[in-house]
Amino acid sequence: MKYNKLIIVASAVIFLGACTKLEEKFNSETTQGGGGIGGGGNSAALLKNAYRSLNGPFQNQDRWWAASEHTTDEAVGPTRGGDWDDNGIWRVYHNHRWNADHGFLTDTYRDLAQSQFAATTVLDNSPTAQQAGEAKFIRALVMWCVLDGWDQVPFRATSTGDLTKTLPEVKKGTAAADYIISELNAAIPGLPAGNGIGIASKNAARALLMKLYLNKGVYANRATPTFSPADMNQVISLADQILADFPAYPGGFTPNFFDNFTPNNDVIGKELVYTLKNDNASGTGGNGAMFQYHCGTHYNQTPSGWNGFTTLGDFYDAFAANDKRRGGGNTGPGDFGYYPGFTNVTGMRVGLLFGQQKSAAGANLLDRKGNPLSFTKAVALKETGNNLEITGVRVVKYVQDQVSQFPANNDMVIFRLADILLMKAEAILRGGTATPGPGAYGATSAAIVNNIRTHSSRGLAALGTVDLAAVYKERGFELYWEGWRRNDMIRFGTFLNARQLKAATTAERLIFPIPNQQLTINPNLTQNPGY
Repeated sequence: MKYNKLIIVASAVIFLGACTKLEEKFNSETTQGGGGIGGGGNSAALLKNAYRSLNGPFQNQDRWWAASEHTTDEAVGPTRGGDWDDNGIWRVYHNHRWNADHGFLTDTYRDLAQSQFAATTVLDNSPTAQQAGEAKFIRALVMWCVLDGWDQVPFRATSTGDLTKTLPEVKKGTAAADYIISELNAAIPGLPAGNGIGIASKNAARALLMKLYLNKGVYANRATPTFSPADMNQVISLADQILADFPAYPGGFTPNFFDNFTPNNDVIGKELVYTLKNDNASGTGGNGAMFQYHCGTHYNQTPSGWNGFTTLGDFYDAFAANDKRRGGGNTGPGDFGYYPGFTNVTGMRVGLLFGQQKSAAGANLLDRKGNPLSFTKAVALKETGNNLEITGVRVVKYVQDQVSQFPANNDMVIFRLADILLMKAEAILRGGTATPGPGAYGATSAAIVNNIRTHSSRGLAALGTVDLAAVYKERGFELYWEGWRRNDMIRFGTFLNARQLKAATTAERLIFPIPNQQLTINPNLTQNPGY
C-alpha cells in the first residue's frame, strides 16, 4: 500500500532544505493525486499509520524514553565488559556529554518528525471530525516532545505540494507551546469523551495541555523558570475535568500498583488516561513493555533478559522500605504468583530488584560466571571484573507475558491518574487556586499527595507537610521509568546537579543540541547555545 511508504520518506521530506538526486522521488511521492500522500487518500488508513508511527519514538529503548530517563538520576546503562558499550553512547547520556552528532538523539528527533508528518497527512485527506481530532492530538504530542527536548520545532501545515521547494518553519519556546495549546483546544471537540486506552481522547488532550501549562515558564527560561498563577489555574481546571471521569476516591486507584503495567492493563489498569495500544491479536503489538523488562533483567532470570539498564543506588535508597511501588526486592518465593488470574505472568517478580534473586521454586540464581545473582546498589558507568553482571538495582515495572514477549501486549502508558493528581498538587503550590474538584481526591496539595501515598496500593503513611520538595519526591516514587524524570528535574531545578556517576553540568544541557544532520538540510534551524 502507498501508506506504508510514508515513514520511509517522511523524515527527508519534512526537513529537506537542499536539492539532491532524490528530489524527483520526493516530488512524486508528495504531489501525486489519487491514493498518494497529497490527495484523495484513505484517512482511516493514514490515521492507523500515524498511530503506528508513535511506536518508533515511544517504544524503542534508545529513543524518547532514553533521552528522558538515562539523562537523570533514575536510569543508567553501564557497559559490562563487551556488552552494552555501543561506543559509549549510554554513558554519554548519563554524564551529560552528548553533542550534535549523538546517534540516539538524532534518531529520536527524526522519528518524532516522522510522526508529525504522518499526522499531517491525515488532516490533508478529508478526515472526519474525530479523525481530525485524533491526528491533531498525535501531532501535538510529538511536537511537544521536540519542544521539551530541543526547543525548536520544525513545522509544516500541510503534507501536500512539492515539499522540496520550501523549508519547514521553526516554532520555538513559548510561541511553540502556545501553538500546540491552540491545536489541542481545536482537537478536543472532535475527540471521544473520557480516557484514551489506545486512542486519542478528550482526557488525553487535557493531560497534554496540563504538561504544556505546567511547563510554560520552563520554555520561557529553563535555567530560572517562573510560574504564572493563570497557567497554574489552567492545570488545576484541566485536572478537575479529567478527574470527573474517574470513580470517587479511593475507587480510581488500582488494588495493585503494578496492575497499571500488566499485559492486560487495558482491562485492569484503572488509573490509565492515555496509552499506546499494544495488542498482538489485532496486529498492533509494540516493544515498550518488552524493552523495559529485558534491558535490565539478567540472562538467567525468567523471562531471560539482556542485562543492561539499572537504576541508581541513591534512587533506590530514597524509597521507604514499605513502599509497595518499590516492589518485592530480594525476598523469597512470596513475590511470585503476583497475578494468579493471569497465568502467563505467574512467577513474575516486580519493582526494584535488589539482592539475591531466586527462581520460582525459591532456589538462588547464579550469573553466567557462577556467582550468586545478587544485584548491588553499587554500579559504574564502565564495569569490569568478576562481578560485572550483577551490579546495579534492576527495574521491572511492566510485567511481562512469559508466552508472548515479542512484541508485548502491555499498553504503553503515557498519562495516568497519579500524574494528573500530582500535577494538580504542584500547580496549587506554584500559585494556583486550590479547588475541591470531583471525586474527593483532595482539595489541597497535602490531601492530594497523601491520598496517593496512603492508598492500599502504595501502603505509606501520610506526610505531615507537603511542599514542592515533597511533590518532586513523590513524582519519582510514583512515575519512575515512565519517561517523565528529565522533564520533572528541569522544572524543579535539579537536572544539572551532581549526583551518583555524574558531576555538575552547565545550563546548555537543559536543551539538547539540534542534530547536525538537521542543521545541514534546514537552514531555518539554528544550533542551540553552548553546542
